[in-house]
Amino acid sequence: MSSAALRPLATPPSPDELVQRARDLVTEIRARAEETERNRRIAPEIIAKIRDAELLRTTRPREFGGFEYDAVVALDIALIISAACASTGWCVNGALSNGISFGHYPIETQRELWGDGNDPFTCACFAPTGTATPAAGGYVLNGQWSFASGVDHASWVRLGALIRAPDAPAGREGDGAFFLLPIGDVEVVDNWFVYGLCGTGSKDIVVRDAFVPEHRVLRFAETRAGRTAGTAHHDNPLYRLPLLVLGASMLASTAVGAAKGALADYLDMTTGRTTRGALAGGGLRMAEFATGQLRFAEAAAAAEAAELILTTNIKNAMAKLREGGEITVGERIRVRRDQAYATRLALQAVEALNASTGGAGLQLSNPIQRAWRDVNAVARHVSLNWDAVGTMYGQHALGLEPRGQY
Repeated sequence: MSSAALRPLATPPSPDELVQRARDLVTEIRARAEETERNRRIAPEIIAKIRDAELLRTTRPREFGGFEYDAVVALDIALIISAACASTGWCVNGALSNGISFGHYPIETQRELWGDGNDPFTCACFAPTGTATPAAGGYVLNGQWSFASGVDHASWVRLGALIRAPDAPAGREGDGAFFLLPIGDVEVVDNWFVYGLCGTGSKDIVVRDAFVPEHRVLRFAETRAGRTAGTAHHDNPLYRLPLLVLGASMLASTAVGAAKGALADYLDMTTGRTTRGALAGGGLRMAEFATGQLRFAEAAAAAEAAELILTTNIKNAMAKLREGGEITVGERIRVRRDQAYATRLALQAVEALNASTGGAGLQLSNPIQRAWRDVNAVARHVSLNWDAVGTMYGQHALGLEPRGQY
């Protein structure tokens, strides 16, 4: 059991202290960002330090050794870690939000996950590319899934699949659900060779005839509104946050955090640097070029606006839940639009910065080009793709049936 698990719950760290613990990790995470990318995975030592800092307990129920702090605290931590290394942030952000989303599962599942006092790292593949067949007491799961971010460190895997009755013909699957399996029940396929978010180790998962008990199955429809058997067990409205209001905001925070990190790196790179041009402009201070000044201003405004959008939506959602209200379909779709737009703003920020780094920006060791590649990778996620999510919002606003995830 980790030292964090033995700490008395009578004196939990405050939200500010948890955020400061995240800041204290930044120097090492940033220093190892290139190594993380090269190794295609986060170093085990970094995962251990995140556990020891108790960050994975931020939003977990107090019943299981967590602190039950607001999702805004988790979002703050996510932005800080992502600014140091987007790959580390992407994996940690998912693990942070699981403190809430696993609260949607039946209480029996929550006891399996957290009952021993440890801090399990988890990963997920939400797209329902597998098939589940009902069996006595649960389901038999088969399929292959992509993008299992953080699987190298995970002890549990959550997989989306469609449920098919034993006598149903192929192609006639029914409801979708999330199936939770221990890592020993799956096969990991090492095929993560990419240009962005390289250090997430987002490999494929293969499952062959794995039995999943009923209590480790959560229907898609239940998670959308945040009303499940698991959430009914907890008094805190935190556990009624709809899955995508929370989860996709945490994913988007990776892009926004990476953009903020690139801003800091741009200042470090530009302040005091002179050009080496042989012709006009050679030997001048980079900080004096109006184009650099303007691009920095554009990037800063875009990143700050994106952060404000994400934090405001989470704060508003939590305030409504505390008042006893429900997050409506219209509100969920609006939040989905904002998550994708915040990602688009982060992309605008890193595009502006990367375009003005000159030849130095071509080096793979340059953190600005890494942030540029990482944010481009985040923007390709189906939950944050502007074309997909933007049209869904437009469909709803125009009175059509929205097609997408909300």
